[in-house]
Amino acid sequence: QAQLVESGGGLVQPGGSLILSCSGSEFNLDYFTIAWFRQAPGKIREGVSCITYRTYTTNYAESMKGRITISRDKAKNTVFVQINRLGAEDTAFYCGAALGGDSPETCPLSDGRYHWWGEGTQVTVSS
Repeated sequence: QAQLVESGGGLVQPGGSLILSCSGSEFNLDYFTIAWFRQAPGKIREGVSCITYRTYTTNYAESMKGRITISRDKAKNTVFVQINRLGAEDTAFYCGAALGGDSPETCPLSDGRYHWWGEGTQVTVSS
């Protein structure tokens, strides 16, 4: 069954970093724009970052610019997102999502545009 599989979540200390992975299982990511979304308790889901598949153009939430990097590894069929200087506000459930069709010039961070979703991974920032 084709699916997105996320990993890398867990408990992280404030100020620390983590790398989340979104891999395709029987799902070739080469032709999909991939995004990361997160949802904290009591808050709406928000787009964190995304990357297109043709030019690897990236897009980041304004609130996270400067401490987040998204990348793709074609050989591993995986998209990575690294988040630095983690704080309590980063505690959330993080999900990968895929958008098919033509590779956009700028990938969207609105969840309504994405068709496929992984099951997600929890990130908790706490000492």
